[in-house]
Amino acid sequence: MTAPRVAIVGATGAVGQVALQVLEERNFPVGGLHLCASERSLGKRIPFRGRDYEVELATPQLFAECDLALISVSAAVSRELAPMAVAQGCVVIDDSSAFRMQPNVPLVVPEVNAADAEAHEGILSIPNCSTTPVVMALWPIHQVNPVRRIVAATYQSVSGTGKAAVEELRVQSAQALEGRPVSPDQYPHQIAFNVIPQVEGFLDDGYTNEERKMRDETRKIMHAPDLAVSATCVRVPVVVSHSEALHVEFERPVSPDEARRLMTGFPGLTIVDDPAASAYPMPIDAQDSDQVYVGRIREDSSLPGALAMWVVSDNLRKGAATNAVQIAEELLERGALLRPVPHGA
Repeated sequence: MTAPRVAIVGATGAVGQVALQVLEERNFPVGGLHLCASERSLGKRIPFRGRDYEVELATPQLFAECDLALISVSAAVSRELAPMAVAQGCVVIDDSSAFRMQPNVPLVVPEVNAADAEAHEGILSIPNCSTTPVVMALWPIHQVNPVRRIVAATYQSVSGTGKAAVEELRVQSAQALEGRPVSPDQYPHQIAFNVIPQVEGFLDDGYTNEERKMRDETRKIMHAPDLAVSATCVRVPVVVSHSEALHVEFERPVSPDEARRLMTGFPGLTIVDDPAASAYPMPIDAQDSDQVYVGRIREDSSLPGALAMWVVSDNLRKGAATNAVQIAEELLERGALLRPVPHGA
Protein backbone atom coordinates (compact mmCIF):
# COMPACT_ATOMS: atom_id res chain seq x y z
CA MET A 1 0.00 0.00 0.00
CA THR A 2 1.69 3.22 -1.14
CA ALA A 3 -1.01 5.87 -0.74
CA PRO A 4 -3.61 5.07 1.91
CA ARG A 5 -6.99 6.70 1.95
CA VAL A 6 -7.06 8.87 5.06
CA ALA A 7 -9.76 10.26 7.34
CA ILE A 8 -9.01 12.99 9.86
CA VAL A 9 -11.64 13.03 12.58
CA GLY A 10 -11.63 16.28 14.53
CA ALA A 11 -10.32 18.09 11.47
CA THR A 12 -11.50 21.53 12.62
CA GLY A 13 -9.83 21.23 16.04
CA ALA A 14 -6.38 22.43 17.00
CA VAL A 15 -4.71 19.02 16.59
CA GLY A 16 -6.64 18.16 13.44
CA GLN A 17 -5.55 21.38 11.78
CA VAL A 18 -1.92 20.72 12.69
CA ALA A 19 -2.24 17.12 11.44
CA LEU A 20 -3.15 18.41 7.97
CA GLN A 21 -0.16 20.72 8.07
CA VAL A 22 2.16 17.90 9.13
CA LEU A 23 0.86 15.53 6.45
CA GLU A 24 1.70 18.16 3.86
CA GLU A 25 5.09 19.06 5.34
CA ARG A 26 6.21 15.43 5.51
CA ASN A 27 4.81 14.63 2.06
CA PHE A 28 2.80 11.74 3.48
CA PRO A 29 1.18 9.77 0.64
CA VAL A 30 -2.56 10.39 0.69
CA GLY A 31 -4.61 8.42 -1.82
CA GLY A 32 -7.87 10.00 -0.72
CA LEU A 33 -8.94 12.30 2.08
CA HIS A 34 -12.03 12.72 4.24
CA LEU A 35 -12.21 15.49 6.84
CA CYS A 36 -14.67 14.89 9.66
CA ALA A 37 -16.01 16.97 12.52
CA SER A 38 -19.21 17.55 14.47
CA GLU A 39 -22.49 18.62 12.91
CA ARG A 40 -21.86 22.31 13.60
CA SER A 41 -18.89 22.21 11.19
CA LEU A 42 -20.67 20.39 8.37
CA GLY A 43 -20.17 22.08 5.03
CA LYS A 44 -17.09 23.97 6.10
CA ARG A 45 -14.31 23.72 3.52
CA ILE A 46 -10.68 23.13 4.44
CA PRO A 47 -7.77 23.36 1.97
CA PHE A 48 -5.19 20.59 1.55
CA ARG A 49 -2.62 20.35 -1.24
CA GLY A 50 -4.36 22.84 -3.46
CA ARG A 51 -7.87 21.46 -3.07
CA ASP A 52 -10.75 22.31 -0.74
CA TYR A 53 -12.37 19.43 1.16
CA GLU A 54 -15.83 19.70 2.68
CA VAL A 55 -16.22 18.63 6.30
CA GLU A 56 -18.30 15.47 6.71
CA LEU A 57 -19.69 13.36 9.53
CA ALA A 58 -17.78 10.22 10.49
CA THR A 59 -19.98 7.27 9.53
CA PRO A 60 -19.45 3.56 8.92
CA GLN A 61 -19.81 4.20 5.21
CA LEU A 62 -17.10 6.85 5.29
CA PHE A 63 -14.69 4.63 7.25
CA ALA A 64 -15.30 1.80 4.76
CA GLU A 65 -13.74 4.07 2.12
CA CYS A 66 -10.60 4.69 4.22
CA ASP A 67 -7.50 2.73 5.15
CA LEU A 68 -6.35 5.00 7.97
CA ALA A 69 -8.12 7.33 10.41
CA LEU A 70 -6.35 9.90 12.57
CA ILE A 71 -8.82 10.62 15.37
CA SER A 72 -8.45 13.62 17.68
CA VAL A 73 -11.66 14.06 19.65
CA SER A 74 -12.78 13.46 23.23
CA ALA A 75 -12.25 10.03 24.77
CA ALA A 76 -16.02 9.46 24.83
CA VAL A 77 -16.35 10.12 21.10
CA SER A 78 -13.25 8.04 20.34
CA ARG A 79 -14.76 5.09 22.17
CA GLU A 80 -17.70 5.28 19.77
CA LEU A 81 -15.88 6.02 16.51
CA ALA A 82 -12.67 4.00 16.70
CA PRO A 83 -14.33 0.55 16.94
CA MET A 84 -16.72 1.66 14.19
CA ALA A 85 -13.76 2.44 11.94
CA VAL A 86 -11.99 -0.83 12.71
CA ALA A 87 -15.18 -2.78 11.96
CA GLN A 88 -15.07 -1.25 8.48
CA GLY A 89 -11.44 -2.26 7.92
CA CYS A 90 -9.88 1.10 8.76
CA VAL A 91 -6.79 1.34 11.00
CA VAL A 92 -7.10 4.01 13.71
CA ILE A 93 -4.41 6.16 15.30
CA ASP A 94 -6.16 7.75 18.26
CA ASP A 95 -5.13 10.89 20.15
CA SER A 96 -7.41 10.47 23.16
CA SER A 97 -6.93 8.56 26.41
CA ALA A 98 -9.68 6.09 25.51
CA PHE A 99 -7.50 3.12 24.55
CA ARG A 100 -3.98 3.95 25.72
CA MET A 101 -3.81 1.52 28.58
CA GLN A 102 -5.60 -1.39 26.92
CA PRO A 103 -3.13 -4.29 26.68
CA ASN A 104 -3.91 -4.96 23.02
CA VAL A 105 -3.46 -1.32 21.94
CA PRO A 106 0.10 -0.17 21.19
CA LEU A 107 1.00 3.16 22.79
CA VAL A 108 3.71 4.51 20.53
CA VAL A 109 6.38 7.17 20.33
CA PRO A 110 8.21 6.06 17.16
CA GLU A 111 11.69 7.14 18.27
CA VAL A 112 11.25 5.04 21.41
CA ASN A 113 9.10 1.97 20.71
CA ALA A 114 8.24 1.90 17.01
CA ALA A 115 8.29 -1.90 16.92
CA ASP A 116 5.27 -1.98 19.25
CA ALA A 117 3.16 -0.59 16.40
CA GLU A 118 3.35 -3.89 14.54
CA ALA A 119 1.25 -5.59 17.23
CA HIS A 120 -1.83 -3.49 16.61
CA GLU A 121 -5.28 -5.02 16.19
CA GLY A 122 -6.71 -2.02 14.36
CA ILE A 123 -6.25 0.72 17.00
CA LEU A 124 -3.02 2.44 18.02
CA SER A 125 -2.75 5.26 20.54
CA ILE A 126 -0.44 8.20 20.93
CA PRO A 127 0.46 9.19 24.50
CA ASN A 128 -0.56 12.26 26.39
CA CYS A 129 1.30 15.39 25.29
CA SER A 130 2.99 15.63 28.69
CA THR A 131 4.24 12.02 28.52
CA THR A 132 5.93 12.19 25.12
CA PRO A 133 8.72 14.63 26.03
CA VAL A 134 9.55 12.60 29.15
CA VAL A 135 10.13 9.34 27.29
CA MET A 136 11.90 11.12 24.43
CA ALA A 137 14.40 12.80 26.77
CA LEU A 138 15.05 9.75 28.94
CA TRP A 139 15.02 6.89 26.46
CA PRO A 140 18.60 7.29 25.14
CA ILE A 141 19.90 7.15 28.72
CA HIS A 142 17.47 4.43 29.81
CA GLN A 143 18.77 2.08 27.13
CA VAL A 144 22.21 1.93 28.78
CA ASN A 145 21.33 2.88 32.37
CA PRO A 146 17.70 2.14 33.27
CA VAL A 147 15.60 4.82 34.92
CA ARG A 148 14.45 3.97 38.45
CA ARG A 149 12.46 7.03 39.47
CA ILE A 150 11.05 10.18 37.86
CA VAL A 151 9.71 13.22 39.68
CA ALA A 152 8.14 15.62 37.17
CA ALA A 153 6.58 19.06 37.36
CA THR A 154 4.84 20.18 34.18
CA TYR A 155 4.00 23.65 32.91
CA GLN A 156 1.31 22.98 30.32
CA SER A 157 0.00 25.39 27.72
CA VAL A 158 -3.68 26.17 27.24
CA SER A 159 -3.76 24.75 23.70
CA GLY A 160 -3.64 21.36 25.37
CA THR A 161 -7.23 22.02 26.42
CA GLY A 162 -8.32 23.21 22.99
CA LYS A 163 -9.21 26.24 20.91
CA ALA A 164 -11.73 27.55 23.43
CA ALA A 165 -9.06 27.68 26.14
CA VAL A 166 -6.71 29.60 23.86
CA GLU A 167 -9.47 32.14 23.25
CA GLU A 168 -10.21 32.28 26.98
CA LEU A 169 -6.59 33.18 27.71
CA ARG A 170 -6.70 35.93 25.08
CA VAL A 171 -9.95 37.39 26.38
CA GLN A 172 -9.00 37.13 30.06
CA SER A 173 -5.62 38.78 29.42
CA ALA A 174 -7.34 41.79 27.86
CA GLN A 175 -9.91 41.91 30.65
CA ALA A 176 -7.27 41.75 33.38
CA LEU A 177 -5.07 44.40 31.77
CA GLU A 178 -8.07 46.72 31.50
CA GLY A 179 -9.08 46.10 35.11
CA ARG A 180 -12.33 44.39 34.15
CA PRO A 181 -13.79 41.33 35.93
CA VAL A 182 -12.60 37.97 34.66
CA SER A 183 -15.01 35.04 34.40
CA PRO A 184 -13.45 31.56 34.09
CA ASP A 185 -15.11 29.03 31.81
CA GLN A 186 -12.66 26.41 30.53
CA TYR A 187 -10.77 26.26 33.83
CA PRO A 188 -11.89 26.41 37.47
CA HIS A 189 -9.94 29.64 37.97
CA GLN A 190 -8.60 32.57 35.98
CA ILE A 191 -5.74 31.44 33.73
CA ALA A 192 -4.52 34.86 32.58
CA PHE A 193 -1.52 35.96 34.69
CA ASN A 194 -2.00 32.90 36.85
CA VAL A 195 -0.99 29.24 37.14
CA ILE A 196 -3.42 26.49 38.06
CA PRO A 197 -2.00 23.34 39.75
CA GLN A 198 -4.74 21.15 38.32
CA VAL A 199 -4.86 19.48 34.91
CA GLU A 200 -7.99 17.30 34.73
CA GLY A 201 -9.92 15.99 37.73
CA PHE A 202 -8.57 14.77 41.05
CA LEU A 203 -8.42 11.10 42.01
CA ASP A 204 -8.77 9.50 45.44
CA ASP A 205 -5.01 9.56 46.06
CA GLY A 206 -4.77 13.33 45.55
CA TYR A 207 -3.17 13.10 42.11
CA THR A 208 -5.02 14.29 39.02
CA ASN A 209 -5.96 12.09 36.09
CA GLU A 210 -3.30 13.83 33.99
CA GLU A 211 -0.65 12.96 36.58
CA ARG A 212 -1.82 9.34 36.65
CA LYS A 213 -1.61 9.22 32.84
CA MET A 214 1.99 10.36 32.92
CA ARG A 215 2.88 7.54 35.30
CA ASP A 216 1.01 4.76 33.54
CA GLU A 217 1.88 5.78 29.99
CA THR A 218 5.58 6.25 30.73
CA ARG A 219 5.70 2.76 32.21
CA LYS A 220 3.97 1.24 29.18
CA ILE A 221 6.02 3.00 26.51
CA MET A 222 9.35 2.30 28.22
CA HIS A 223 8.37 -1.31 29.04
CA ALA A 224 9.10 -0.57 32.70
CA PRO A 225 5.99 -1.62 34.65
CA ASP A 226 7.54 -0.93 38.07
CA LEU A 227 9.05 2.46 37.24
CA ALA A 228 8.42 4.97 40.05
CA VAL A 229 6.83 8.15 38.67
CA SER A 230 5.38 11.12 40.55
CA ALA A 231 4.08 14.14 38.64
CA THR A 232 2.55 17.50 39.45
CA CYS A 233 0.82 18.96 36.39
CA VAL A 234 0.24 22.70 36.18
CA ARG A 235 -1.64 24.79 33.60
CA VAL A 236 0.19 28.02 32.72
CA PRO A 237 -0.79 31.08 30.61
CA VAL A 238 1.20 29.99 27.54
CA VAL A 239 -0.55 29.35 24.22
CA VAL A 240 1.59 26.51 22.79
CA SER A 241 4.32 24.18 24.13
CA HIS A 242 4.56 22.23 27.35
CA SER A 243 7.58 22.55 29.65
CA GLU A 244 8.68 20.04 32.28
CA ALA A 245 11.17 19.95 35.12
CA LEU A 246 12.41 16.38 35.56
CA HIS A 247 14.35 14.89 38.47
CA VAL A 248 15.53 11.42 37.49
CA GLU A 249 17.25 8.60 39.35
CA PHE A 250 18.96 5.80 37.41
CA GLU A 251 20.17 2.34 38.36
CA ARG A 252 23.74 3.64 38.31
CA PRO A 253 25.05 7.17 38.84
CA VAL A 254 25.21 9.22 35.66
CA SER A 255 26.97 12.53 35.11
CA PRO A 256 25.50 15.47 33.18
CA ASP A 257 28.26 15.09 30.57
CA GLU A 258 27.41 11.43 30.03
CA ALA A 259 23.71 12.27 29.72
CA ARG A 260 24.43 14.96 27.12
CA ARG A 261 26.60 12.53 25.18
CA LEU A 262 23.87 9.88 25.15
CA MET A 263 21.12 12.35 24.18
CA THR A 264 23.11 14.16 21.49
CA GLY A 265 22.16 12.88 18.07
CA PHE A 266 19.12 10.94 19.28
CA PRO A 267 16.36 11.44 16.68
CA GLY A 268 13.93 14.15 17.66
CA LEU A 269 16.04 15.56 20.51
CA THR A 270 17.83 18.92 20.51
CA ILE A 271 20.12 19.90 23.37
CA VAL A 272 20.04 23.60 24.31
CA ASP A 273 22.23 23.79 27.39
CA ASP A 274 24.56 26.76 27.86
CA PRO A 275 23.57 28.41 31.15
CA ALA A 276 26.41 30.95 30.94
CA ALA A 277 24.78 32.34 27.81
CA SER A 278 21.24 32.00 29.24
CA ALA A 279 20.61 29.32 26.59
CA TYR A 280 17.95 26.81 27.56
CA PRO A 281 14.68 25.61 26.02
CA MET A 282 11.65 27.89 26.22
CA PRO A 283 8.06 27.37 25.04
CA ILE A 284 8.23 30.23 22.58
CA ASP A 285 11.22 28.65 20.84
CA ALA A 286 9.72 25.15 20.68
CA GLN A 287 6.50 26.32 19.04
CA ASP A 288 6.03 25.00 15.48
CA SER A 289 8.90 22.53 15.90
CA ASP A 290 8.81 18.74 15.96
CA GLN A 291 11.87 18.53 18.21
CA VAL A 292 11.91 17.88 21.96
CA TYR A 293 14.33 20.34 23.55
CA VAL A 294 16.41 19.50 26.62
CA GLY A 295 18.52 21.84 28.73
CA ARG A 296 19.67 22.75 32.24
CA ILE A 297 21.06 19.22 32.58
CA ARG A 298 22.73 19.04 35.96
CA GLU A 299 23.35 16.79 38.91
CA ASP A 300 20.41 16.59 41.29
CA SER A 301 21.87 18.16 44.43
CA SER A 302 19.47 16.16 46.61
CA LEU A 303 20.66 12.79 45.30
CA PRO A 304 24.21 12.33 43.98
CA GLY A 305 24.30 10.48 40.67
CA ALA A 306 20.75 11.54 39.77
CA LEU A 307 19.95 14.25 37.22
CA ALA A 308 17.72 17.28 36.95
CA MET A 309 16.78 18.65 33.54
CA TRP A 310 14.34 20.95 31.74
CA VAL A 311 12.37 19.68 28.74
CA VAL A 312 10.13 21.60 26.29
CA SER A 313 8.09 20.55 23.25
CA ASP A 314 5.23 21.75 21.07
CA ASN A 315 2.22 19.89 22.46
CA LEU A 316 0.22 20.18 19.22
CA ARG A 317 2.99 18.79 17.04
CA LYS A 318 5.27 16.19 18.66
CA GLY A 319 2.83 15.98 21.55
CA ALA A 320 -0.01 15.04 19.20
CA ALA A 321 -0.27 15.51 15.41
CA THR A 322 3.33 14.86 14.39
CA ASN A 323 3.56 11.76 16.56
CA ALA A 324 0.39 10.40 14.94
CA VAL A 325 1.75 10.98 11.43
CA GLN A 326 5.07 9.39 12.40
CA ILE A 327 3.19 6.30 13.57
CA ALA A 328 1.39 6.19 10.21
CA GLU A 329 4.75 6.41 8.46
CA GLU A 330 6.04 3.52 10.56
CA LEU A 331 3.01 1.41 9.68
CA LEU A 332 3.61 2.02 5.98
CA GLU A 333 7.33 1.35 6.20
CA ARG A 334 6.81 -1.86 8.16
CA GLY A 335 3.97 -3.08 5.97
CA ALA A 336 1.77 -3.01 9.05
CA LEU A 337 -1.01 -0.77 7.74
CA LEU A 338 -3.27 -3.71 7.11
CA ARG A 339 -7.01 -3.65 6.89
CA PRO A 340 -8.04 -5.65 10.01
CA VAL A 341 -10.73 -8.26 9.56
CA PRO A 342 -14.04 -6.94 10.97
CA HIS A 343 -15.32 -8.81 14.01
CA GLY A 344 -17.67 -11.60 12.99
CA ALA A 345 -16.41 -11.68 9.41
